[in-house]
Amino acid sequence: MPRSSPIASPACPAAARRPAAAPRFRCGPWLLGLLVLLPAGCRASNGPPAPPPPLATPATDPAVALHWPVPPPPALQGADPVLWVALAARLGTADSPGGASSAAPPPLRLRAAAGSLSLVDGEGHRQQAPEFTIQWRRRPLAQPLLLRRRVLGPFASHESAEAAAGRWREAGAAVRIARPAEWEVWAPADAPPPPQGTAVLVERRETSRLVPVLRQGGEERQLAGPVTLEAAQGLRWGEGVYTGRFRLQADAHGGWTLLEEVPLERYLLGVVPHEIGAGSPPAALAAQAVLARTWAVRNRHRYAVDGYHLCADTQCQVYSDPRLAGPEVRRAVQATRSQVMTAAGEPIHAVYHATNGGVATGLEEAWDAAPQPYLIAFADGDGAFRARTPVPLPAASLPALLAGGAGAYGADHPRFRWQRQLSAGRVAAALAARGQGVGTVRSLRVLERGPSGRVVALEIGGSSGQLVLRRDAIRRTLRELPSTLFTLAPAEAGLWSLQGGGFGHGAGLSQAGAIDLGRRGWSSERILLHYYPGAALQPLEAIAPALRQGS
Repeated sequence: MPRSSPIASPACPAAARRPAAAPRFRCGPWLLGLLVLLPAGCRASNGPPAPPPPLATPATDPAVALHWPVPPPPALQGADPVLWVALAARLGTADSPGGASSAAPPPLRLRAAAGSLSLVDGEGHRQQAPEFTIQWRRRPLAQPLLLRRRVLGPFASHESAEAAAGRWREAGAAVRIARPAEWEVWAPADAPPPPQGTAVLVERRETSRLVPVLRQGGEERQLAGPVTLEAAQGLRWGEGVYTGRFRLQADAHGGWTLLEEVPLERYLLGVVPHEIGAGSPPAALAAQAVLARTWAVRNRHRYAVDGYHLCADTQCQVYSDPRLAGPEVRRAVQATRSQVMTAAGEPIHAVYHATNGGVATGLEEAWDAAPQPYLIAFADGDGAFRARTPVPLPAASLPALLAGGAGAYGADHPRFRWQRQLSAGRVAAALAARGQGVGTVRSLRVLERGPSGRVVALEIGGSSGQLVLRRDAIRRTLRELPSTLFTLAPAEAGLWSLQGGGFGHGAGLSQAGAIDLGRRGWSSERILLHYYPGAALQPLEAIAPALRQGS
């Protein structure tokens, strides 16, 4: 998520906001059998359907697609646009909760908080009950489907995948970003090679499709997707209650997603208290509300390949029951209603984190991404702190910085300063968990630091070779490290000591700094302009044309 992990698809056209009635789709007959859309070549329509194109190959030949076909999510429109947020993904697969340890995919149980649920499937069949149990079954396809693509990655974060996708797109590839396990960039098999890295050809022939089956009264009925669900008094999900509407729809990986259609301002009520803490000063809460809103609209394309905008976990912004937001959070969201941070007519990369350890960083230090003028390295403290903390920060000055920090904003955060030890065995295990290895680990060496002093390249040497971790891959691999702002020294054979500062990637707003500045009487706008110099605070309507261009 933007706050504390090194994680805050290329743009693709999005359909207009769909009406409650299920639209017809212009697609070939084999695709209608799948009940989903290809990412290209099919469009939603409320008018009469076009005649289906003639089949170019016999029905026994497989159709070819980049991934399981899924229609894109709708474009964001209006001052309070509706986000499609996944409450649960990969349902019916081994990746779903309980799926890996179950002989059969666990059922999906949907319960009304009170009263009844109303369920309508893609063919218009309606059911009403206080609770529904949906099982998962595999059904044969009328025509085989060959999934065929070039895959670049994996990447430690969406931001790094997005940068790689941009470079590949400039080379002429039609790319998509997806996250089957880690972030990847997908392109057609005949795409030109990527400028950096090697894309591997992946093929899989599918002859059956996972479908939802409604079980009621001992009987089963297959549901045509997408399935819409309304809960007049809320849907009980996990430990919360959500008011929806809801959709159950197929994803790009062969599973299904349960998502909530939630207006942006209500979504913020479920995000802000989890990202910065409901007890923060009002100015810090207001700044966080602006950033959470900006981050959401800037990242509206994050899961476009799966047919929705955002997830509800740490790969996005943590989102839970909006009803639990207290009065201070509600006032912060209302006071900043529709306000976003912008630059050049677009929402900014509104990344944020827990604490920067006294030195903010640029986007290009945290991720393999292009620099942004409003995300720069600077000493984050009072005048005396800035005077003794030059930026770019020389490596020789880093030990003194990490030994102190008086005058830095947010210095009372528990991870403003930290110590860790890394053993050869723990490093080897961390590499193995990501399918990498260098044999017996013998050395750790910092190869490069950025202007903020953070480690940009870390070399791991072993008995069978060397491996270099860069930027976000450092913390993604060595997960016990709170940040990449650290010094490294051997303690004994096979053991290294780290002295560090900060928690998170270090770019954009330091939440500990914002809380500190709020207590000092700074306004939310002053806090935002401090951490994003050169950006502007504007109403969402000011960038409406950019949002309408698609997800």
